[in-house]
Amino acid sequence: MLSNHFQNGIETAKLAWSRLPNTEDGEGDEVVGVSRKNDGGRVESLDYEVVENHAYREEQAQRGKLYVGYYVGVKWFFALLIGVGTGLAAVFINISVENFAGWKFSLTFSVIQKSYVAGFLLYILINLVLVFSSAFIITNFAPAAAGSGIPEIKGYLNGVDTHGILLFRTLIGKIFGSIGSVGGGLALGKEGPLVHTGACIASLLGQGGSTKYHLSSRWLQFFNSDRDRRDLVTCGCAAGVAAAFRAPVGGVLFALEEVTSWWRSQLMWRVFFTSAIVAVVVRTAMGWCKSGKCGHFGSGGFIIWDISGGQEDYSFEELLPMAFIGVIGGLLGALFNQLTRYITYWRRNYLHKKGNRFKIIEVCLISVITSVISFGLPLFRKCSPCPEADPSFPIECPRPPGMYGNYVNFYCGKDKEYNDLATIFFNTQDDAIRNLFSAKTIHEYSAQSLLTFLVMFYTLAVVTFGTAVPAGQFVPGIMIGSTYGRLVGMFVVSFYKKLNIEEGTYALLGAASFLGGSMRMTVSLCVIMVEITNNLKLLPLIMLVLLISKAVGDAFNEGLYEEQARLRGIPLLESRPKYEMRKMQAKEACGNQKVVYFPRVIKVADVVSSLKSNNHNGFPVIDHTRSGETLVIGLVLRSHLLVLLQSKVDFQHSPLPCDTGGGSLPIRHNFSEFVKPASSKGISIHDIHLGPDDLEMYIDLAPFVNRSPYIVPEDMSLTKVYNLFRQLGLRHIFVVPRASRVIGMITRKDLLIEETEDPATVELQSTSVRDRLHNRRHGTKNGEAETPLLSGLLAQ
Repeated sequence: MLSNHFQNGIETAKLAWSRLPNTEDGEGDEVVGVSRKNDGGRVESLDYEVVENHAYREEQAQRGKLYVGYYVGVKWFFALLIGVGTGLAAVFINISVENFAGWKFSLTFSVIQKSYVAGFLLYILINLVLVFSSAFIITNFAPAAAGSGIPEIKGYLNGVDTHGILLFRTLIGKIFGSIGSVGGGLALGKEGPLVHTGACIASLLGQGGSTKYHLSSRWLQFFNSDRDRRDLVTCGCAAGVAAAFRAPVGGVLFALEEVTSWWRSQLMWRVFFTSAIVAVVVRTAMGWCKSGKCGHFGSGGFIIWDISGGQEDYSFEELLPMAFIGVIGGLLGALFNQLTRYITYWRRNYLHKKGNRFKIIEVCLISVITSVISFGLPLFRKCSPCPEADPSFPIECPRPPGMYGNYVNFYCGKDKEYNDLATIFFNTQDDAIRNLFSAKTIHEYSAQSLLTFLVMFYTLAVVTFGTAVPAGQFVPGIMIGSTYGRLVGMFVVSFYKKLNIEEGTYALLGAASFLGGSMRMTVSLCVIMVEITNNLKLLPLIMLVLLISKAVGDAFNEGLYEEQARLRGIPLLESRPKYEMRKMQAKEACGNQKVVYFPRVIKVADVVSSLKSNNHNGFPVIDHTRSGETLVIGLVLRSHLLVLLQSKVDFQHSPLPCDTGGGSLPIRHNFSEFVKPASSKGISIHDIHLGPDDLEMYIDLAPFVNRSPYIVPEDMSLTKVYNLFRQLGLRHIFVVPRASRVIGMITRKDLLIEETEDPATVELQSTSVRDRLHNRRHGTKNGEAETPLLSGLLAQ
């Protein structure tokens, strides 16, 4: 009977395999999120700067205070929707993973009661089917959903858009791909993909849904700028961490410390609100599942490893081995980053270029190897007798087959025995971590078993990370760290011979040290570890090992996400400029490149020719005064020019500027028409078809330029330019010769607004103070004497 099912499964796999495409084009690079720097098609900077053209200014002039209040209210409403959506997605992923894993272990345990060989084949087959489904979804439906997605989201919030990372199909691929890869037992987690899932939900809400799949709503299409979408995606990232770890405060700090490059207090409130909503949704779902309505989802559900009943206090002598754990975490974390970098580089440049079949073969081969190791290695391990029963100790030994808990009876000759290696290997990752963190289980594991698991799982995690499936590194990092942490704890217990020392406490510190050594997070990771363990007393120790592990890891290389972002060609601007920039000037960064600029009134054919001949996304627009002097009037974006060429309504026959008619320029577009869809290529110049008559016409660019671009003198230090560029989230900066004259100077006082009795009038405080001082000196009242305008320096 079993052989018939096995044969049918092989035939089905062959049929699905024959239908796989085997393309060898550049699409394969997208599977691991690889982007190209110079082709302009995969990576594009975002316009976080406000484009203050005439359309924008007219739109802002029509908006009153009521609209501003409505605008803020909609932002809070979207924060609510992001929290609910991300929480429900996390619940669905967790329930699905727990049920697939539960069915897998229940079937396997029931079969091995009769035959270990049949159970072994069934275990491999179930894992292979789940992993194959995940790889098939990624390679053929959502290539941008591979990996954790955190480097790409970090790049997005840094100002770089990688094509496809926030699309609807990426969201679907992330959800179902994570279920297959994690349920299939690979050495990866679902927590990193949940951050990407939350960002996708936030982005889709911000643009009103997906028009391609007819899932859009016009009343949701409210936020039409990259700046607003950036805030929503930040909320989504925090919601993903809050849902993954049930750590709402940790989610806020993760967004602040790890992914965002630009932060403000208003955003902090919305992110905090979103994380709180996620916590409520997750807790409600867990309460609903306690009644048994969610299948195998129950005690194994959402991550929270409660070790509040563990070690209550620690002595001064224990600080040295705890610091040693931090050193081990920094070394192993840095080694992990370096190994994954080398393997990802080889995989991207050699293996994945051979087509989708090789990507699926690779993942399936790793799945088989992982299944063989997790099932086979415990068979070679001797079973240990169960500890003596303690009425105050609730853990049962051995545990019932297929149930959550320690002490797994696997390939043991007696009933009252357990296999310590199977307790870690032949288990879900969440359950294995609970077992490693468990208190009052001294001598449950042997040093040989822990070393075996550490070497094998570390190797599997290195090889699996970067394959064509959604892969997070939080939980595998916790498993690796908790293993060597428990090893150190065993030696501490045997050396000091104190009864109050818990091996599970050292396992927790080891988990924190490896994550700190690999990901280089400190504050957010510290809070996350405290929230998921529910033990505030360990906070100083967690801080200690995190500081040591990060310091040791930084001595060798960068963090995991920074290394992966560099491999994917994502040009991240770090928080601190390089030391060499102090000796460089702004004009040196420009190089010898020739600036492509447009006159105010330009022929359509010239615009088309310029857009086809280069990949620039911003063009200076110049005009000439009556005296012949050249003036830079602003910056026009490529995306805006493409909109003008496609609509054709601004074409004119005359090469002369538009008649301003008292200063106003004709505007035939709403500001929302110039917005590029999120994570999309937008309009291409090759998609626009213009006739010979159209090419002979002209466009006046004055209404569409950003008249207030950021400008720096050519001899400004590159360090100052870097800080300005990053802190303001800019895309372009003009470099000009040093200004010849100064028309004024603004100080802090000049930016303070003074409230007046008439709400329709706004008065700068510095002007008001200056007027009062002038009137007091000349004995005049307001309105009786006019203060002359100053065109010079305003003293503080």
